[in-house]
Amino acid sequence: MSSCRTQRIINDSGLRIRDIIDAIEAKLLTPSTHMDRLVMSVCGADLMSDVLAFTKAKTLLLTGLTSIQVVRTAGVVDLAGIVFVRGKRPAAEVIELAKEEDLPLLVTDFPLYEACGKLYCLGLKGCSELDPGGRTGECLTSRT
Repeated sequence: MSSCRTQRIINDSGLRIRDIIDAIEAKLLTPSTHMDRLVMSVCGADLMSDVLAFTKAKTLLLTGLTSIQVVRTAGVVDLAGIVFVRGKRPAAEVIELAKEEDLPLLVTDFPLYEACGKLYCLGLKGCSELDPGGRTGECLTSRT
């Protein structure tokens, strides 16, 4: 039995940034054109080497690290977006690079663990539950 108190709202096409904003009470730091971007999974990490090694395409990264390297890493892995936790705000240059890269940036006051938990309860999978054969975003539990 799940201890999640929120309703599972994800479907096979993923969860939209607008739903994530509501779920973790986040603020969008980049243009509102990102509201309908799809997210297929979530990863919570502060080590960019872990992000490079373990994430898949269309993954939403939750992190407490606000350096420009986070945005650069997101571009390499084709992340769906970045959420800065614990109310941390990136510098203006980080936001500008994200805009250039067409990458949604969000900020939430929730700590990393709680923000990831809220999104997991909505049905977003963690990277370990995705296809280990590549960065496809295909969820193992969706296979029949």
